[in-house]
Amino acid sequence: MPILFLRDIHLTFGGTPLLEGAELSVSEGERLALVGRNGSGKSTLLKLAAGMIQPDSGERFLQPGVTVRYLPQEPDLAGFATTLDFVAAGLGPSDDRHRAAALLDRLGLTGAEAPDRLSGGEARRCALARALAPEPDILLLDEPTNHLDLPAIEWLEKELAGSRSALVLISHDRRFLQNLSRATAWLSLGVTRRLDRGFAEFEPWRDQVMEQEEVARHKLSRKIAAEMDWLHKGVTARRKRNQGRLRALHALRAEWRDQRRATGVVALETAAGDVSGKLVAEAKDISKSFGGTPVVRDFSLRVQRGDRLGIVGPNGAGKTTLINLLTGVLPPDKGAVRLGTNLQMVTLDQRRESLDPASPLVEVLTGGRGDTVTVAGQARHVVGYMKDFLFAPEQARTPVGALSGGERGRLMLARALARPSNLLVLDEPTNDLDLETLDLLQEMLADYAGTVVLVSHDRDFLDRVVTATAASEGGGRWAVYAGGYSDMATQRGDGAAERPAAKPRKAQAAAAKPENAASASARRRGLSFKEKHALEKLPGRMEALQAEMRRSQAALADPGLYARDPAAFERAAGALRRAEEAHAAAEEEWLALEMKREETEEGPPR
Repeated sequence: MPILFLRDIHLTFGGTPLLEGAELSVSEGERLALVGRNGSGKSTLLKLAAGMIQPDSGERFLQPGVTVRYLPQEPDLAGFATTLDFVAAGLGPSDDRHRAAALLDRLGLTGAEAPDRLSGGEARRCALARALAPEPDILLLDEPTNHLDLPAIEWLEKELAGSRSALVLISHDRRFLQNLSRATAWLSLGVTRRLDRGFAEFEPWRDQVMEQEEVARHKLSRKIAAEMDWLHKGVTARRKRNQGRLRALHALRAEWRDQRRATGVVALETAAGDVSGKLVAEAKDISKSFGGTPVVRDFSLRVQRGDRLGIVGPNGAGKTTLINLLTGVLPPDKGAVRLGTNLQMVTLDQRRESLDPASPLVEVLTGGRGDTVTVAGQARHVVGYMKDFLFAPEQARTPVGALSGGERGRLMLARALARPSNLLVLDEPTNDLDLETLDLLQEMLADYAGTVVLVSHDRDFLDRVVTATAASEGGGRWAVYAGGYSDMATQRGDGAAERPAAKPRKAQAAAAKPENAASASARRRGLSFKEKHALEKLPGRMEALQAEMRRSQAALADPGLYARDPAAFERAAGALRRAEEAHAAAEEEWLALEMKREETEEGPPR
């Protein structure tokens, strides 16, 4: 028997139906994932289940004596002196106040913090403690992982897995939903469909349902076409129209009109820049501290063209600082960072700080210059480009401050992806994006010809995208692991949590061993005359090859070249290929010689 259900729920906002017969059923101890696109009404349905808003029509039933707690996306802590006061206000007469304090402590809060001074992540932790503390019969959680770092997400997952409460979860975190859900409710086009299996099996089922609906729609279209043909053929048919058949045709047309179709899909495509050098960035023994606290300590890394580097760690570990060091935005206190040649970097910042809340959407995309945006070298009308990211034409003059979190996320992507690049630096790009958009972003990054540096708390997204993971080890120490998040967690054995003490890894221990006499002697030998000459001449050679590559690329950019002169097209393509190969070889030689020169100048090992 359900302990909570919604039946035949209808709700309209601003003249547009949002829910048209939606239903939701929650049984004791159930684990239900509520999924759907941004704007489909998931949060509204959860508020209806919590009894916070009333539908235009429909029924809500809550079994007597059943307790419900709801976690909103944006908790309001106003009116409370401390975080503990806020959490304790959600407790019932028989609930344990000590549990409230213990949950706050586990979530990194003391209980004495002033709510008006909390960050977004701290406010979310406090609201989580308030929802979890009473151990209710039903927990309704709207994006519970938003603003949480990976250790907090992993802790919350274990806490919910061991809870006796029934769960209804809205989240864009696939791994979170897969690990916790046992049933899935899909909200689409105002109605819900239920799958009595977890989220891990949802997407194949959803695709099958959508395919069946498209077939049914196609059959309806053909039937209307046949009826239209009957209506217009021959004089006899026009004189002796069958009124019943005519009424049936009108009914078919009405059915076609009333079938609400899903909004389009986001069309993600990057504007490719010039090919970068083989080396993108090299950090050698870099360190950075703030106020005496080490954020990065003695860290070395080489990023090469085509790498996909993920950076993970708790909030405050220094992930953004590490990105800024690797990209040359921030100088290290010690050590050196060398950037490669011909880099065209595009950055997506996690806080959307570069978006002016007062600027209209269209001006953000065009930079306030006209009504076109240049994408992949082609001018496009800004309204058409907006549609690729699911913005309606009437939103063109909407101020950024009036957009939802998901819309701001799509706007940042739209602006970033329009710029030519060969290095994408993405700081929490998955925030507020729905699952379909995350899929498309993942596919775009898989096809991206350049290099990607990515910070994310989304474990599934990291596994799908990155080829190496830099993880915070605590105390400013960072270690690099081959593979995605799951590979890193397997090698570490403790997920994303920072380690309390420094334990030398095998590779570090091996690197710390003294050199043998032969290797030390070879390292002390300086460059030969021939090597010195090559080191001086190679930069000029690489510049000349880059100029040759640009000339060939300019020739190939002519859309009519192949049709007009196929031989010239082949010559340009061949010249570009040879120049790229020669440039890669020259750069490899220069890097080897430069490293040898630096090792020589460091002097003999001590």
